[in-house]
Amino acid sequence: MTAELAEPWGVAPEMSVETYPVPPPHGPAEQSAAGRRAAAAALAAAGSAERTVPRAPDGRPLFPPGFAGSISHTGRLAVAAVVPGAEAVGVDIESAVITPRAAAFLLRERERRSLLAPAGAYTARDLFAAKEAAYKAMNRRGTLGEFLFWQIALGRSDGELTATYGGESVPLWIRSEADLSFAVAIRR
Repeated sequence: MTAELAEPWGVAPEMSVETYPVPPPHGPAEQSAAGRRAAAAALAAAGSAERTVPRAPDGRPLFPPGFAGSISHTGRLAVAAVVPGAEAVGVDIESAVITPRAAAFLLRERERRSLLAPAGAYTARDLFAAKEAAYKAMNRRGTLGEFLFWQIALGRSDGELTATYGGESVPLWIRSEADLSFAVAIRR
């Protein structure tokens, strides 16, 4: 059983994205199980023979070798993205309303001025999801040390949204709907 979620435009054609609704009572156990079901479906769609995604000791999902992936969920929907051959993938979906006060904390002044409407095309929720997705993709190897997702800088380069931290960058793609923001970051 899957729910519909439109993928961001222009993401890698080899990416497989699958969703799964979070069943009642919509708690952490149901969210985790829905995420694992979405991951199994995304792995199948990507051509992986292995469909289980165990947890690392720190809680991160462990995708099979050669199939970089990521899982995210809200209280109602889980999503998983898999990109065969990528070094790392980060995905995030957000349904929360990001208040102006939270946006001022999470986003740098330059990000707020250039990326938020009216100057930019994004909402605070979109950029929150983008930073979360970038954090997941950039932190997979652990080579950047300990850092917090809001320390990632977002900007546009050659018309592409990018995330940068510690001298490393990843491209980002965002799809925004009325009540949901969906972001993907892929590290090659």
